Amino acid sequence: MLTRANEVLARIEPWLPPAPPRIDWQTNLACRWRRGPAMGWLQPIGQLNCPPWNALKGIDEQKKAVERNLRQFVAGLPANHILLTGSRGCGKSSLIKALLPRLAKKGLRMIEVDKDDLVHLPDIVAGIAEQPYRFVVFTDDLSFEPGEAAYKPLKAALDGSLAGLAPNVLICATSNRRHLMPEFMAENLETKYQGNEVHPGESTEEKVSLSDRFGLWLSFYPFDQDQYLAIAESWVAELGGTWTAPARLEALQWATQRGGRSGRVARQFAADWTGRQGLKR
Repeated sequence: MLTRANEVLARIEPWLPPAPPRIDWQTNLACRWRRGPAMGWLQPIGQLNCPPWNALKGIDEQKKAVERNLRQFVAGLPANHILLTGSRGCGKSSLIKALLPRLAKKGLRMIEVDKDDLVHLPDIVAGIAEQPYRFVVFTDDLSFEPGEAAYKPLKAALDGSLAGLAPNVLICATSNRRHLMPEFMAENLETKYQGNEVHPGESTEEKVSLSDRFGLWLSFYPFDQDQYLAIAESWVAELGGTWTAPARLEALQWATQRGGRSGRVARQFAADWTGRQGLKR
């Protein structure tokens, strides 16, 4: 019977999910939530993609507000959940990631969670509630389509669940949508007018109620030409290149070809320009 049992275990064992790794938060600054067939686990991120703080240009007011809020958080003071919305490529996710190494010595840690895995948010929070560190649960490019149920656990976690979040957990999200969900013309027909007052319909109220639960709500806007060039110059210097008059001209041409001026476009140009100059040398 022992021999047969060992044979059965040998056959079953390859199909079992791996044991979740034990996270040493003293050496691991960030983890990613991975979803398995039976359960999820936190996977340490070995190579962090955190842009330098000084390379983020044109968003000084947003930098001050988010950094102040997170400094309150790591100090054990009251702080708000963060929602960053606005134009694509203007530094929303870069701002959050740049603060991790900046505040890591003060106890800040980060957990990246995909939108579809937000249903596991209670399990994620339960696993880190007793840790002595302060955790930012970071979700990038957050938006929901009609019929998706993942936004309900997020709403409950932000403000609505009887249990609430652990005091050492803060949620930060970025989105290109102001209210995180699509808005349709037909919803305007639900609006009611009583005297001089405007009362939005239930569909609109439901959508606004999600974004409204983030206490710190900041918007990002497209850059003008001077801001774009300043960002490109900053990234060229960060990557070890030299900013010249031809670089300025090519940066403008690069933005025209890409159809817009943003921090992402500026960084992509800087990588191309610096790389080409390096090949010539």
